[in-house]
Amino acid sequence: MINKKFSNKRIGVLGKGGSGKSTITVLLANVLKSLGYTVCVLDADSTNYGIHQTFGFNQAPTSLIDYFGGDIFSGGEVSCPVDDPTPLPNANIDLTKIPNKYYSSDEEGLFLFQLGKIGGKGPGAGCDGPISKIARDLKVEGIGNQAVTLIDIKAGLEDSARGVITSMDWIITVVDPSTASFEIAKDIKNIVSQIKNGELPATAHLESPEFIEDAKKIYKEAKIKESFTILNKIKNKKTEKYISNILNEKELNIIGTIYEDDSISLSWLKGKPLKGVKAIEDMKKAVEKLERIVKEQEVKLLS
Repeated sequence: MINKKFSNKRIGVLGKGGSGKSTITVLLANVLKSLGYTVCVLDADSTNYGIHQTFGFNQAPTSLIDYFGGDIFSGGEVSCPVDDPTPLPNANIDLTKIPNKYYSSDEEGLFLFQLGKIGGKGPGAGCDGPISKIARDLKVEGIGNQAVTLIDIKAGLEDSARGVITSMDWIITVVDPSTASFEIAKDIKNIVSQIKNGELPATAHLESPEFIEDAKKIYKEAKIKESFTILNKIKNKKTEKYISNILNEKELNIIGTIYEDDSISLSWLKGKPLKGVKAIEDMKKAVEKLERIVKEQEVKLLS
């Protein structure tokens, strides 16, 4: 597995609400497992439920927000990265040393962590900034040195603005047939480009000089390399071509298309493992293309 291009890498899955980010995360995880990777999935979507069931787990793992002491809005220790960009203390966790209630795993090399949900937190405590900080800083050790980490981020651009993507190697933006999806994909690409070009985060709201330096340091050390797009919920070739033309005009890098599959919707509805055979084949093609692109980029860097 030493030559696997995604080993020790972090891939974020972003997009608008309803575009199918969690579905893409599950399909991607299953394909990477079939290719011999150990896969660590971080459920960082603070409002979506049920991803554990699509992996075949009967119960969701206990949220890591509890492991780290709870969120600041409920009297805990985990703060929002916008107000307090300081790195999360003890963000490196060893799988061999934490209680197994904090993760779910299977025999094929999949590990699932739930970072936290804001439902039921009560009035005034529903901000998911602390969950974003865990998603930004968490590193899981003790699962081998060739694992790939997939991070399922909640809808929209908020987490990008919070700096979550600074710790990712690549981003895959999920695009469904909607204008909002096209625009969010372009916005995410622009944010990635800005970070790569050395632009620093807004800090005018921070009074502490230490916080300002922490925020700048995180962006200066950002590892993000590129953003890609994947089409999802596509009905036919005509729709695929239409959307592809729009994304190409926006200079967005498309790695693949996942066609609409009723069995996927049914799996989410019934809380069952995803069985979209055609979708799996579509995802395999997308992973192969992504791997080719990564190899080409590595060659350019070396030349």
